[in-house]
Amino acid sequence: MPFFRRAFIGIAGATTLFIAGAGFASAEALVVGSYPSNPPFEYKTADGKFEGFEVDIVNEVAKRLGMTVEISDLGFQALFAATASKRIDVAISSITITKERLGSQSFTQPYYDSDMGIATRKEAKLAAVEDLKDKVVGVLAGSTGDKWAKENKKKYGISDIKSYNAQQDLLMDLSAGRADAAVSDVPGMEYAFLKMKDLVVKVRIKTGEQYGLMMTKDHPLLGKANDALTAMKKDGTLIAIHKKWFGTDPAADSATATEQPLPKP
Repeated sequence: MPFFRRAFIGIAGATTLFIAGAGFASAEALVVGSYPSNPPFEYKTADGKFEGFEVDIVNEVAKRLGMTVEISDLGFQALFAATASKRIDVAISSITITKERLGSQSFTQPYYDSDMGIATRKEAKLAAVEDLKDKVVGVLAGSTGDKWAKENKKKYGISDIKSYNAQQDLLMDLSAGRADAAVSDVPGMEYAFLKMKDLVVKVRIKTGEQYGLMMTKDHPLLGKANDALTAMKKDGTLIAIHKKWFGTDPAADSATATEQPLPKP
């Protein structure tokens, strides 16, 4: 499979063209792979349409490159093989940029900081991790939030840690006051809080993980896709996409709002 496609042209003996420069025609397709069980980043609607935060991002990037988008449904692990074999140009599925992955893949600049967060009811007076002193903290069993809470229970004086098997149960108890705070991944909580409007993420716990578009190693469109993301940050488009899917503006210093360096191996 080539890096990207163009429609057949010509009257006789139609020929497929593959180019790696500027001047793309609207018929060219950016071929994208996605693991669609990952809301709000990507998911499939009942009629099979792909939607989500990263779907909006890749569609806007392609639009700015003068291209269309073809999204394929793939398992998460299959995304890495698909980019490596050039079956697809881009993979989306909240894929963390790591040095190990940069050995065999390319990434655009990050557009999302994947932090953990501390959530409470809106009226709760909690503004820092130190405010967890004497609080009951809820976590998802076996999660990074569970690990963090246990490792920091003594440091921050957490009175008790309540473990849950389902995120919904955790957040329901937080809403009902059976837990004072919840420690979990920010994206999933912010997505849930679009409906559970009495809850809010008050504190981010920096993990250093960031998501970017994963592309075939040294893909000829990497630089142009990266430039499109920079433009989307500067003109407010990416901020608007974030607010659409998470209900809030991104932090002013976040990867969603500020230009970041292109990741290097």
